[in-house]
Amino acid sequence: MEWIERLNSAVNYIEKHLSENIDYEEIAKIACCSTYHFQRMFSYLADMPLAEYVRRRRMSLAAVDLQSGNKKVIDIALKYGYDSPTAFNRAFKSVHGIAPSKAKENGIVLKAFPPISFKVTIKGDVEMNYRIEEKEAFRIVGISEPLFPEIEKNFEIVPKMWENAAKNGLISKLAAMMEGMPAGLLGVSSCSEENNWRYYIAVASNHPIDGVLEEFLIPASTWAVFSGEGTNKSIQELEKKIITDWLPTSGYEYANAPDIEVYLSADPENAKYEVWIPVERKGK
Repeated sequence: MEWIERLNSAVNYIEKHLSENIDYEEIAKIACCSTYHFQRMFSYLADMPLAEYVRRRRMSLAAVDLQSGNKKVIDIALKYGYDSPTAFNRAFKSVHGIAPSKAKENGIVLKAFPPISFKVTIKGDVEMNYRIEEKEAFRIVGISEPLFPEIEKNFEIVPKMWENAAKNGLISKLAAMMEGMPAGLLGVSSCSEENNWRYYIAVASNHPIDGVLEEFLIPASTWAVFSGEGTNKSIQELEKKIITDWLPTSGYEYANAPDIEVYLSADPENAKYEVWIPVERKGK
């Protein structure tokens, strides 16, 4: 599977650069996708954020260095990119449960996290219904906030955005402006420009905007569209299933366009929604 081979090549790149500054853009180039999409795929496939994986691997190697050599803790901290001994101590303790100064003590228990390797497992236990949509560029209007390269931070930012939008009347305002497709409230993760990731709460609309709202043009793309219903947690489960179960064997791969969540009903505990994933044929 070429798609999985590229992911493993990206992991090999990480392994070779654990004692250097890791270039996330270079990783994404190896995987043939944006840095945002690579980190998202990695977190779903590995069940941990990319930053957490890198930290665990570095601390595994740091533990070996501490036990096998005469280097000082500060030298090993610098080797793995920590300018501050305090930051290195905190990272080491979060992985191993002890301070690095204790790593050489007789009988001390340390943790080893081997390099990860991805494989395709064909399960086929649950069917997944989807459709392919070819769509011209369309305009959305709404509000946005920056997204962080550390994907886990965004799981705090995005829910607060929706909570505030419900309280301040923004959602009702946007609903009145809705026109065209996709028809629903949109959660758009824009990642087409490196280092300028943003999350939009918006609707597809040609209405003029005021000083509060902003506009963004979604590029013409091919989309794989999946439907679901349930809570906010269930939409994350669907997104994970798309990446872990459908994408590897679909004949498609991520294209360079935003991810879109389309909310078709307002009830947060019994939501109906669609997940729009930008795709292109492999080898295109």
